[in-house]
Formats: sequence, structure tokens, C-alpha cells
Amino acid sequence: MCSQINFCSCFKAGKNRRWGNFAMKFWVMPLVGALLANTVVTLPALAQDNAAAPAAATQDVVPTVSVVKVGRQTLSQKVIVTGTLVAREQVLVTPGVEGLKIESISYDAGDRVEEGAVLARLAVDTIDVLLAQNTSQLASTDAQIAQARAQVSSAEALATQTAQALERGRALVGNSSMSKDAFDQRQLAADQAKAQLQVAKEALSAAEAQRKLVEAQRAETELRRSKTEIRAPRAGLILSRNAVVGQVASASGNPLFVIAEDGDIELDADVTETLLPELKVGQKVAVRPSGVGEAVAGVVRLVLPEINATTRLGKARIALPDGKDLRVGAFARGTVEVARSEGLVLPVTAIADGSDGSIVQVVKDGVVDTRTVKTGLTDAGFVEVTEGLAGGELVVSKAGTFLRDGDKVKPQVAESAGVKG
Repeated sequence: MCSQINFCSCFKAGKNRRWGNFAMKFWVMPLVGALLANTVVTLPALAQDNAAAPAAATQDVVPTVSVVKVGRQTLSQKVIVTGTLVAREQVLVTPGVEGLKIESISYDAGDRVEEGAVLARLAVDTIDVLLAQNTSQLASTDAQIAQARAQVSSAEALATQTAQALERGRALVGNSSMSKDAFDQRQLAADQAKAQLQVAKEALSAAEAQRKLVEAQRAETELRRSKTEIRAPRAGLILSRNAVVGQVASASGNPLFVIAEDGDIELDADVTETLLPELKVGQKVAVRPSGVGEAVAGVVRLVLPEINATTRLGKARIALPDGKDLRVGAFARGTVEVARSEGLVLPVTAIADGSDGSIVQVVKDGVVDTRTVKTGLTDAGFVEVTEGLAGGELVVSKAGTFLRDGDKVKPQVAESAGVKG
């Protein structure tokens, strides 16, 4: 063909146009005919291909879809709380007397003490001086009481004597054996004796009262002396010690010791306002304090009824076991199991939100069926299905795919860790 075209070109360039036209008719026309013949041959082949395409499109293309089998499993709903470790009951130990120096200290922070144990001692020299003075005052009042009693006895004797003389004079006056003046003198003597007796009794009462006062002062001084021994009011764990030897003890300052009664430590937990109603007294809590490797088993002891208006957080107290090397003031996180249920479960990815609630896409006999279901607890990536499904049914593992009711699919069961079929 190339040689034919070159030959034609030679004729075009020649001087004899008639010969060139003849050559064109002779060579080019057969060439065009051949091309048309090839075109005619090709068209039937294209027609056959276009007819085969609709036939192939009519064949169903069934997509493969990953599905999971509905199984049973135990799920639990948990609430996370955080807070600080505190003493359940904090006991503040302050001095019972003011102005005395601390002489010695027997216990330190971290020690366990019994009730009544002597934690520290105060200096007692000034109190001993007061006790000595009080002893002298008691001796003096005893002497005054003895003297007053003697005066009362003397006054009583005189009063008795004058009273008897008065009675005799009254008889003598009646028979004119005694003058009126003599009788009046006896009357005066009797009255004076009675008055002296009353004065003596009052003096005795004053002396006895003075002794009681001195005794009360001594009791107070002895009480102050007893309080120079600073004792633990409750048994427990000493959390802190502020006492220093030589320090002047004062109740107005910081407490000398802080004790956790019975060593009980608990978690003062903050709880989100919406989750606080889920907490109940007695629920078990897994508490992980900072610095402690394993979780500590606790129990909800108290749920406070108040919500902080600023933080919108509630409070709960979680009791912890003793002897777990817990430290007051440490941060801790707790996991509270508020509900537990065993039932049919699905992965959370298999459930979507529909207009009527939660929906799943069930595959039965290779056909997709969208159902509305009711859900329950959620735990570790699984959701409890309470209504709408039966055990063993196949559900599309990822909801929200481009599948509709009636679509034909080829289910491929995927492994669902933790789900028992």
C-alpha cells in the first residue's frame, strides 16, 4: 500500500495530468473499496458485542457482606468516679491546758495508737507549785474549821446555861422571889449566848465553804496536771504530727496530732450529676489509688443528697479496706458496677439510629431485612438487645452501609470476640 501511494504521488507531480487522473482511478479507487469492505466486515462484530452487553447486565451481582451472629453474654454498666482519699472520721488532738511547754513526744505520723495512749507530755513544774500551795491552803482551812467548831461548842454550852437560868428566873418572878431587873438580865444573857452560837455556826460554815473552794481549786489543778499527758481520744492511725518539743501548747493553733479513727480511709468521690442517681449504698467499687499497683475493692458507704451548684458534681463516700497502704490525700479513680445483665448482644457497630429508634439489618436467606430493636446495657463494645432479635440470627456487622430491605447479599460470618453464640 505504501508503494501504491508513492506511485500516485509521482503521477501527481508529473506533467501529464490525464495520465495522473487515470492512475488515480486505477490505484485509489480499489484502495477505497477495500477500506469500505473492511468497514462492512467490522460492523457486524460491533453489533454482536452490543447485543451481548445487556445479556451480561441481566445476570445478578450479589455482594459479599460481613455479618455477626447474635449471641449471649453478661454485660455490666459502670460509672467512673474520681476523688481524693480521706479519713472516714478525722480526730483532732489539741492540748487540754494552755501555756505549758511540750516536754516529750511518744508517737509520730504513721503510727497506730490505742485509745488513751499518751502521745506527748507537757511540763508540770508550774502545776506542781500550785498543788503545793493548795495543800497549804487546805491545812489552813482545816485549822479554821477546827477553831470554828470549838467556838460553836462553847457557844452552845453558854446558850444552854443561859437558857436554863432564864427558865428558873421565870419561875422565881412568878412567885415574887426575883426582881424584874434580875430576870431581864438573865433574858439578855440568854439572847447574847444564842447570838454568839449563831455567829460561831456561821464562822464554821464559812470555814467549811473555804475548804470546799480550796478543794475545788485543787481538783482543777489536778485535772490540769492530768491533761499534761496528751492522750489519744480514739484508736486509729496518726495522719500528721504538728507537736514539737519546746513548743508552747495552745488550743487555738493547729492540732498537735491528727488521727484517722480506727484507721478507716475512704474515697471522697466526685460524681457527675446525671450519674449520681445510679449509685446506691452497698454497690461494689474497684478503686485504683495513685501509687498502688492493683485495684482495691471498695463499697459505696454514703451518697450525699446535695449537688454542687457551681461544679454540677455530686459526692459519694466509698469505704476501703484497711491495711492496703493507702495514703490520705492521694488521687484515686473508682469504677462502680451499677447494673449487670445476661442476654443477647451485638457489637455497637451493628446498631444504627433510625427514625423509630435503634435499627439493625438482619440477613435471612441472603436477603436484607431492616428491623427496629430495643437495647439495654452497653459494655466493652457490645450492646444488649432486649427486643427484636433471636439468638443465632445474622446481622450486618457495620450498620449504615448502603443496603436496603430486599437487597440480596452473600453473608460472610465475622468473628465477634467475647460473644457466645
